[in-house]
Amino acid sequence: MSEPSRTATTSRRRPVQPGKLPGRQDWSTWPNYQAAAAGFRGYWYPVCYSSAITGKPTQVTMLGEKIVLIRDNGTVYGLKDRCPHRGVPLSEGNQQFPGTISCPYHGWTFDLGTGELKAAITDGPESPICGKVTQPTYPVAERLGMVWVFIGDGEEAPPIDQHLPEELAGNAAVAGSRIQRRVGNWRFACENGYDEGHAKYLHRTSLWRLFKAMPVWNKTRIERRGRWIYRVQLEQHWEADFPGLGPWSNQAWFKLKPPKKVGNIGNTGSHREVDPVIAEQNFPGFASVAMPGILRIVYPTFIHYEFYAPIDAENHLYVGIMVEFRRGLKVLPFYLKYLGFVRWLFHGQFSAQDKWMVEVTDAPPERLYRPDDSLLQWRKLAEEISEERAARLRESGVG
Repeated sequence: MSEPSRTATTSRRRPVQPGKLPGRQDWSTWPNYQAAAAGFRGYWYPVCYSSAITGKPTQVTMLGEKIVLIRDNGTVYGLKDRCPHRGVPLSEGNQQFPGTISCPYHGWTFDLGTGELKAAITDGPESPICGKVTQPTYPVAERLGMVWVFIGDGEEAPPIDQHLPEELAGNAAVAGSRIQRRVGNWRFACENGYDEGHAKYLHRTSLWRLFKAMPVWNKTRIERRGRWIYRVQLEQHWEADFPGLGPWSNQAWFKLKPPKKVGNIGNTGSHREVDPVIAEQNFPGFASVAMPGILRIVYPTFIHYEFYAPIDAENHLYVGIMVEFRRGLKVLPFYLKYLGFVRWLFHGQFSAQDKWMVEVTDAPPERLYRPDDSLLQWRKLAEEISEERAARLRESGVG
C-alpha cells in the first residue's frame, strides 16, 4: 500500500532577525555610578514636608537606611530606626522624657541630639548599660518647608545651603511643591529629567504644553560651570522630512508660533521679561543638573527644581519645587495660580508622563543616540565628583 500523499506547505514568514546593537551597552564605564543603585552618600536629601514631623516618631527610608524623625521643642532630630537591644524600630516608641525617645519594648531611652543611651527604664536608674551604648544619629535641617537629612559615611555634614541651588540662598522666594513616592530607580528619574530628547516627543500630548510650540529636534552642547552641567541649545528645528517616511512636525494651528531665535531661558523661548534674580545668574542653558541628582529648569519668571531622592534601589522620592522670586503681597498671585491650576497641570499631568516612563525603563543594556550626550556627561560628572569625595575621605581617614 502506498503512503498517503502529503501536500507540502512552504512558510512565507520572514525569519527572525537578530537585533543590531553595536557598541558598549553596559554601565561599566562609570563604576561609581553603576554602584549607586541606592544613591550617592555624602549629601543632603529631602525626605518629607516639615508639617509631617511632630512629637510622634515617624519612620522614613533614604538610601536604604531606616531613619526615625521626631520633633522636640521645635527642632527635628533623626536617629537610626533600630534599637540596638533587640532590633525593634524606635519609630514604634514615644517620648517618656523631654529631649529623648524611648523604645517601646524595654524602655531603652536615647538622647535625641547625641544618641547616647540615657536610661534603660526596665533596668532601673543605675543600669550599667547606660553610657556604653550610642545610637547613630543623622544631621537634620529644614528648608523650603521640608525636612532634609544628611546621609554620609562619618564625615561632617556641610551646611545644607552648599548642596542647594545657589540662587535659593539669600533671595526671597515663594515655592509650590510636590513630594511623591515613585516606583523606579532614582537614576532613571534623574536621567529622564535631564534627557535632551524626550520632552519634545513624550510631552507633546501634555496639557501643560498644549499651546506651546515644540521643536522636532535640537542641536545642543553640554557646558560645565562649577558643580553644574548645562544643556545649551544651539539649534531648534520645528519640522523635519524623514527619508522614505515623510514630513513630521509638532506644530498645529492652535499652537503659538515658534520663536525666530534660539534662546536658553525656557526651552522654547518666551516673550516674557526675565525676572531680575534669574537674569543675574547668567545661566548658559535652561536645563542643568548637579549631584546627587538635582535638576534645574529655568524659565523667564520661575525656576523649576526636581530632587530625585533614593529610597532604595527600586523606589525614589520625586520632589518637584516651583519657585518664583517674590516677597510680601506679591506672593498671593503665585499661590492662586499654583494652587488653582499649575500644580495639577505641571506637578500632576505633565510630571505623570515622566513617572510612567521611569516605571517602565529597564536599562542597561541600552543603545544610546546623539541626544544622549546629556546623559553621558551627567554620568561622567557623577563619576568624577564621586572620585573626588572618595579621595577626601581617604585623606581624612574616614574612608
